[in-house]
Amino acid sequence: MSCLLLFAATVRSPRPLAVALLACALVAAGCGGGGDDSSGNAPPQATPDQFPKAQGKTLAQLRAQLPKAGPVLAPTGSYFVSGTSRLGFGLFTTSRAQITNASAAVYVAPVGGGPAEGPFVARYESLVVKGAFQSETTAKDPDSAKTLYVAKVPFKKPGRYQVLGMARLGNRLVAATSAAPPVIVVPKERDPVPGVGEGPPRIHTPTESEVAGDLSKIDTRAPHDDMHKVDFADALGKKPTVLVFATPLLCQSRVCGPVVDIEAEVESELRDKADFIHMEIYNDNEVAKGFRPQVAAFHLPTEPWLFVINRQGKIAARIEGAFSADELRAAVKKGLGA
Repeated sequence: MSCLLLFAATVRSPRPLAVALLACALVAAGCGGGGDDSSGNAPPQATPDQFPKAQGKTLAQLRAQLPKAGPVLAPTGSYFVSGTSRLGFGLFTTSRAQITNASAAVYVAPVGGGPAEGPFVARYESLVVKGAFQSETTAKDPDSAKTLYVAKVPFKKPGRYQVLGMARLGNRLVAATSAAPPVIVVPKERDPVPGVGEGPPRIHTPTESEVAGDLSKIDTRAPHDDMHKVDFADALGKKPTVLVFATPLLCQSRVCGPVVDIEAEVESELRDKADFIHMEIYNDNEVAKGFRPQVAAFHLPTEPWLFVINRQGKIAARIEGAFSADELRAAVKKGLGA
């Protein structure tokens, strides 16, 4: 499917924007064979001195200093709130292979021109889980995301921003152009998604008992996970809760499967301290039937999303898009008050 068709579908139907974002980046990167281009070892930690300072240059001027035909940058989210935000992204070669052995940074600038800001160095995060927690859904998908880069970007004011990445591959510095539309930054007071410190809507999440054990009605993962035992409404304000909105089978961005696998792995470690819930996206697990009411109640414009709620019933952490097991553990600690 072309990027144009993907975004047309986004406008005409409830298909989440993030589903189209990474898919478009993959289309732009080419339709050739994929695969990880490294041994899987984490690259050296990026440092600001590895990348040129913006110094009043535009993104176009920064890009012009570097070789053409660099990698493609694929954001895992598109929605940000003014202030310092977490920007996750993947890097792909023109043959669609994930790049995991580069040090990377990003620059941002308002749409329409103006001086860029950066570099904002990115850290490497692995999306790989232990074998017992890798689902068939993820294992059988050759394009399933395996790695993630995360940068902290200070968006000083609301608006639409273009993103330019830079990657250091060995001794060579190359531009990583985003194939996605500009990211949207909204003021905090206009953020419809429940934020840190706020109380989330008291939604009912479907449980195994409600569907008489037929988890296929409420879970697209294969095999089904065990994170459908607790109703969010029952847990809210009583016990720390991890709530992940994701649809492993229907998520074209290729990150929903890995993040639910990650949730399952961390749940095995911390289930005695917090309740873990996986919430699917679509009614009857069919895209054409639209969002489940729980997704609409949270006003989610994209998927996947992670929320960690403390025992006082307040959101302690939230993440849009892909996240690693280490990031999830850190988020749970915030919910536990650690």
